[in-house]
Amino acid sequence: MTKKTVIISLGGSLIVPEEIDWKFVKNFKALIEKQIKKGYKFIIITGGGKTARKYVEAAGKVDGINNEDKDWIGIHATRMNAHFIRTIFRKHAHPIINKNPHDLKDFHNFKESILVAAGWKPGFSTDYDAVILAKHFKIKKIINLSNIDFVYEKDPKKFPNAKKIENISWNDFCKMVGDKWDPCMNAPFDPIASKLARKENIEVAIMNGKNLKNLKIYLEGKKTKGTIIK
Repeated sequence: MTKKTVIISLGGSLIVPEEIDWKFVKNFKALIEKQIKKGYKFIIITGGGKTARKYVEAAGKVDGINNEDKDWIGIHATRMNAHFIRTIFRKHAHPIINKNPHDLKDFHNFKESILVAAGWKPGFSTDYDAVILAKHFKIKKIINLSNIDFVYEKDPKKFPNAKKIENISWNDFCKMVGDKWDPCMNAPFDPIASKLARKENIEVAIMNGKNLKNLKIYLEGKKTKGTIIK
């Protein structure tokens, strides 16, 4: 892979905060296309967003739902979002969506400017998929776009005085998020993916995807507003 191949974990909260945020997607597309003209390639992994949570909540109201079923609902939500993103990037994107980061026989040397990926199987988040893809393609940085500006020491919604974290080691971050994956957990980066990223020495930048100017600055190698985990 070229040194200009960038992995973006695109949070479902940006694609479908409540309804599909087509204005955000339109602006995101414009930014990515400008970077493609500069020689960049992208691997974009999509999250499930509100679509997944709505289905999980509805299933729970009708009948009991176990974690595996919650995971499968979330996985299919990520795949729906992936098809949406691949469609809007049709002229730039590989025609097949990657649904298994360990099976890359059709993607190893993708020639298109964009490869879109989605959820794999229960027990693993799209954060984990992003780390596996980074490992395979020998990419040492992942951009995690969500709806938060920084990682905080505590939940800022519950603790208004919670301090933001601009830089943190993987060891300290792993202590914060624990070591178990829950399909409905709201961690900035999931525990299983975090352990693997620490092992593979992969840097993760967590930033608010709504601030696309900030993303552009990061791609230019400048200091940005967000949390760097390494």
